[in-house]
Amino acid sequence: MTMPLSKLEKFFYIDKLVVHSLDLSLYQASVVIDGQEHYITNEKGDYIRAISVLEIQKLCRKLKVKSWVLRQQSAYDEMIGMPDGKQDNTLEVPLSNNKLY
Repeated sequence: MTMPLSKLEKFFYIDKLVVHSLDLSLYQASVVIDGQEHYITNEKGDYIRAISVLEIQKLCRKLKVKSWVLRQQSAYDEMIGMPDGKQDNTLEVPLSNNKLY
């Protein structure tokens, strides 16, 4: 599911904002509201993307978020002898919005 950033700015609070690390320098964002995850889009319906976590934080600065996390999945488990695709290797790291933008 998706939701435009402008609509999210009107919410009283958002449970969690997830910054997805897609590649070395590519990030995308989603929010969790009432247990459901929604990817954040712009007004044209395109997913918001950025080349840094700070840029995502700047785009989402008007949102009232309870917690921020960085989510990453490794595609390289087989390189270190782990079985490929049999278990979830998602890592979520807590973030804080220090407003460094």
